[in-house]
Amino acid sequence: MKSYRKELVFNVPARRAYINITQQVQDCIDESGVKEGLVLVNAMHITASVFVNDDEPGLHQDFEKWLEGLAPEKPYSQYKHNGYEDNADAHLKRQIMGREVVAAITNGKLDFGPWEQIFYGEFDGKRQKRVLVKIIGE
Repeated sequence: MKSYRKELVFNVPARRAYINITQQVQDCIDESGVKEGLVLVNAMHITASVFVNDDEPGLHQDFEKWLEGLAPEKPYSQYKHNGYEDNADAHLKRQIMGREVVAAITNGKLDFGPWEQIFYGEFDGKRQKRVLVKIIGE
């Protein structure tokens, strides 16, 4: 069995963003040489997320509206966590959107449905963050 590890690095200039990382993950699969196995993709920061969904701009706007309704960024004073930092909302958004994706690899490719894509969700940007890609298989 083969094992492969790589960190993807992001420095999002905005506070929040949704970035399609499907091709970067597929590139890792290609580099690994794994033809049959599993890939784990997880955000290594508590204010970011990795999830699977459709790459449709209207849906991303819906995510933003929905998440802001559930955990609005402001006023910062509404959260007990906020003190040194002002990112309590980002922690809550990450909790909702999830930490990681585990996907099957078949014939060296992500084994996805027709519209599935992997996204990095940033909820407290403006600094460098990492995403772990871990692949195991044959």
